[in-house]
Parts: sequence; C-alpha cells; structure tokens
Amino acid sequence: MSEDTRRPTVFMMDLWATVPYYTAYLSKALLKKHVNLMVGSISYYLDPGCFSNRGIMLDPGLMDVVGKFRLPRLPRRVLKLLESLLNLAALAVRFLISSPDVVHVQFLPMLTSRLPLDLWFVQFCRRRGSKIVLTVHDLLPHNTGESHKQIFHDLYQMADRIICHSESIRERLAVEFSVKGEKVAVIPHGPFFYDLPATDEQTLQSFELDPRKMLVLWQGIVSPYKGIDLLLEAWRNVEATVENVDLLIVGTGPTELLDQIREQIRSLKLRRVRLHPRFISTEELVALYRAADIVVYPYGAITTSGALATGLALGKTIVASDLPVFRELLTDRENVFFFDPQRPVELADALVQLLEDALLRERLAENVRKMNFGEESWLSIADKTIECYKFVQPLRLWYKN
Repeated sequence: MSEDTRRPTVFMMDLWATVPYYTAYLSKALLKKHVNLMVGSISYYLDPGCFSNRGIMLDPGLMDVVGKFRLPRLPRRVLKLLESLLNLAALAVRFLISSPDVVHVQFLPMLTSRLPLDLWFVQFCRRRGSKIVLTVHDLLPHNTGESHKQIFHDLYQMADRIICHSESIRERLAVEFSVKGEKVAVIPHGPFFYDLPATDEQTLQSFELDPRKMLVLWQGIVSPYKGIDLLLEAWRNVEATVENVDLLIVGTGPTELLDQIREQIRSLKLRRVRLHPRFISTEELVALYRAADIVVYPYGAITTSGALATGLALGKTIVASDLPVFRELLTDRENVFFFDPQRPVELADALVQLLEDALLRERLAENVRKMNFGEESWLSIADKTIECYKFVQPLRLWYKN
C-alpha cells in the first residue's frame, strides 16, 4: 500500500484524563466516523465509566490503575505521576517503532512544571513524523496572570494545527501569541450528558430541595473567575424581591475559596442559599439541571465552558455574563439573558425578571432546545476535526472503506 493510501492513525492525548468528557464525546464521534483512533488516557477517577460507557477502549501506554480507585489527593497525584512516567516511556518505545500520523493533544498537565515530560513526548512524536493538532481549552491557566505566557506561546508555535472554540479566541491567539490565522480552526464546543437517562427523585434527596420553590443553579469547579462572589452579591437583591426561590451552589474547589463563599453568605445574611461543596455524579448533575428553573454562568472571563454546553444540551433557561465567547453562540433575550459581569445589579435584575415570568423562562428554554445541541453536534464536530487532520496530514483513507 502506498504512503498516501494507507489508513492514517490518530493518537488522542489526554494522559491524565484532565478533560475526560470532552475527550470521550469527541472520541466516540470520531470512532463513529471510522477514524483509526487510539485514545491515550487513563480512567477518570471520579467517573470510572466515563469512557467505557461510551464504547471507548483506553490506550494509556502501559497501565491504567490509579484512575480506577478513589484515593486521597496527595497519594493519588504522586501515584498518577509515577504511572504517567511509565506510560510515557512505553508510548515512546512504541512510537519509536511506528509513530501515529497525528497526535491530537487535549491537555498537557505537566507543561508548566519543572519537568514538562508530556511536552517533551509531543516534541519526540513530532521528530518521529507525527503532525501535532492542539485543542485550546484555556489560552493560559486560570488565575495565573501571564506568568506562563512564553511557555504557551512556544506550544502554540510548535503545533501544526490549533483548534479553538470561538472566533474571539482565534483573534486572541493571533494578537497575544502571534499565531497565524490560517493555522487555527474554530470548532464549537460540544454538549455533555445529553445521552444520560432521566433520573428519579431519589437522586436529589441529599440536596433537600423544596419542590414548592423555584431553583437557580450554579454548578462547576469553584474558581475565582467563575463569579460566585458576583452571584452572591446579586442574590441579596433577589432575596429581597422574590420569596419562593432558592440558590444552589454545587461543586468542588480549594478550601480557602469555599471558606470565602461561606463567609460572604454570612456577611450578606443570605437565607436562601445552599452550598454543596462536593463532587456530584453525572446522574446527580443531570437531575439537578433538570430540576433547575434557571442555570447561571456569572463568569468574569472564559475560553470555553463545558458547564454552559450542559445547560444548552439539557434545554435550560440560561443567564450568563456578556462575554465574546458566549455571544458567538447565543443571542440576548432570544435564548439567553446576558448581563454585564462588572455589574451585580444587572444580574439581579435578570434573575428577578425571569423568576417572575414563567412564560419568558419557557420561551428562552424552548429556543435553546431548538438549537438541537446533542449527538448531531458532536458528529458535526468530528467532521470538522477530521478536516484538521487532513489539513496537516493529507493522506487519502481518513474514512474506512
């Protein structure tokens, strides 16, 4: 078989399962398109069925043990690092013999460490002839300023093709990192959890929700840029105006940030805020989204948002910060209520208006459902991703005959 007619191979690289759901849903869609795909990841320790439930076999290199157990944070990180070293070594030996045509990098968790072994592995693959496709989930690590800008600049220059999720991020790659526009493909972020079955009421028992009250939901990993402080400031006005509503904040995060949230709730004397600082299962997550009357995304800055994709996939009434990434996907007062993330009063006004107008909430939710943000979205994303592979490695048989 000639060089340009053999079936090309893709190595999907997320070795620590850092963005497991994105990797899983994209890989599932690519496999449906008959791409010759190896999924280089370990099991996701918080959801061991994340990949297997979607028909994906993992190929971490040598072993996949740590992710299959719930361990305390410190020993888990140490063991994961040791496991990663063994896996990288095994993959390097294999790829020395036969390297994949494309290495699609989802995340490099060691990139900003003193020993960026995963970056060195990608550079090794490039020297062996693999083309490098990189998905940008965050332009820079959150809450680090520009301390790692040079490292990411070099990474973006090294990649043969970059995938980002919005035109605004493409523009920032050009302006802030000198990446040529023709090197970047804009492919939307796909939805999560639309494929999970409806859950029963028992799933929500631990949250002690009052079915007589409306529910506003914030869910995610707690981080300063995600605007919980802004939301609580706005909630003071909501509580003063609307009686039968609760705010539920659900997600894990650093202890100091969770303590700050508790202190803000106390200082503002908020009575109808429930904080659940823990990881929730995918079943609980879907049940909470379905129970919520409004989901809110008060982010101060964002590159992309899997949480927003979940709200869209589940057809919810959405309130979100007026940010360029969101504006490319949503239209104010049509399928979202936007507000200025610098003005808590705008967020409060948006929540009050929606809580007092059930018809308006339903109209926005119905327009979200019309977007059909489900499996067809991922199949379209897979087609566009394959075009990126063809761009860097123009072999013929990207689809199985």
